[in-house]
Amino acid sequence: QVQLVESGGGLVQVGGSLRLSCAASGRAFSDYAGAWFRQAPGKERMFVAAIRWNGGSTDYADSVKGRFTISRDNGKNTMYLQMSSLKPEDTAVYYCAADSVYYGRTSYLVGNYHYWGQGTQVTVSS
Repeated sequence: QVQLVESGGGLVQVGGSLRLSCAASGRAFSDYAGAWFRQAPGKERMFVAAIRWNGGSTDYADSVKGRFTISRDNGKNTMYLQMSSLKPEDTAVYYCAADSVYYGRTSYLVGNYHYWGQGTQVTVSS
């Protein structure tokens, strides 16, 4: 099993940037594909980005393409989400997730992921 802890959330102005981190412990993070999801108040948890265990493949939601970048450092057991050009609609609790399978085109399905962090709040003010 792997345990995940997010950090790096906070309050940022429109157009600003933030980098989220997801620290993994337990089993080696390199055994898992990783993903980021987000959930705004009153809305469903939505896919943001996913990355293969070795970083060789990535997928993004259309709403964040060109603005967000997912990456990982398996040596540090950490996954990242670099967010730029932030918009008010990016405001949400951001969750990292992991699974032993990289789902490619179906990476957006919440049910594919067995391991989740507790979330970190990102608020974009206008």
